Amino acid sequence: MRHNRWTVLFIRGEDAPIRQVDVPVRAVHYAASAVAGFLVVLASLVTLVVLDGSARAEARELARKNEVLRTEVEQIQSRVGDLEGVLARLSEQGDAFRVLAGLDGLDDEVLQVGVGGPGLRTPESTPLWGVDSVAGKAAFAAEYDLFALERRAGLLSESLAEATDSLRARRELLESTPSILPASGLLSSGFSRARLHPIHHKELPHQGIDLAAPAGTPILAAAKGTVSYAGWMSGYGYIVEIDHGYGYRTRYGHASELLVKRGQTVERGDVIARVGQTGFATAPHLHYEVLVDGKPQNPLNYVITDAIP
Repeated sequence: MRHNRWTVLFIRGEDAPIRQVDVPVRAVHYAASAVAGFLVVLASLVTLVVLDGSARAEARELARKNEVLRTEVEQIQSRVGDLEGVLARLSEQGDAFRVLAGLDGLDDEVLQVGVGGPGLRTPESTPLWGVDSVAGKAAFAAEYDLFALERRAGLLSESLAEATDSLRARRELLESTPSILPASGLLSSGFSRARLHPIHHKELPHQGIDLAAPAGTPILAAAKGTVSYAGWMSGYGYIVEIDHGYGYRTRYGHASELLVKRGQTVERGDVIARVGQTGFATAPHLHYEVLVDGKPQNPLNYVITDAIP
């Protein structure tokens, strides 16, 4: 059946004979199928080679990135270790600062600022764990350490703030404490619950001390404060009274001249008056009193020896 065959003519030139080849249609179909199959297999092989090369390249790139990540995590862990050393030194300095401020040092257990509970993250909960468990574990450890350092730094910051406030208050208290003798002179009479009064000639409380000094000798404020009274007072003559806060008041009696006014702010060492002999006095001297919460106290109990003018 010639209609089931294909005829192929081969012509080489004008003078050459024409050659004719009859090929069955079925053979052509088989050949086409074979060629198509070969091409499919070839394309598949090429695709596999390309995909394998791409996968290998991607794997190599991923491995490189993982190595870089591990290196960065190790560097972070090293820096975390350095930060721990810095915070440890800051903690020691903070304890010394707290002692100066009159506070107790922080307890070691408090410094650990531990956390826990069912809501705490685990290494397995991090996204990196599914990619690289080793890197994930290292990254989690670094993150946890950084979190602990952050909490510890916050605690130290609060501690230093508390110490600063305490030290500021203590400084203000020290500045307000009458810690110097207010005039250069000789202690002629001390603090006493009962002494023979030189004018009344009977035993009376002496609620301060007397410093004998030449008339006109400067009288200094024993601490910072506000002048609550400056004027004449029976028995004291011309007197200056200073309110230092924190329950402290000081009085400076028998002055010959007052150099401050009521309501005036003074600092320790300011000249507020001059020694005289006003009021009940037999000779020029300064009568100096310290009152704490309104009660007379021995002024010498508050004097710092090195601060005596």
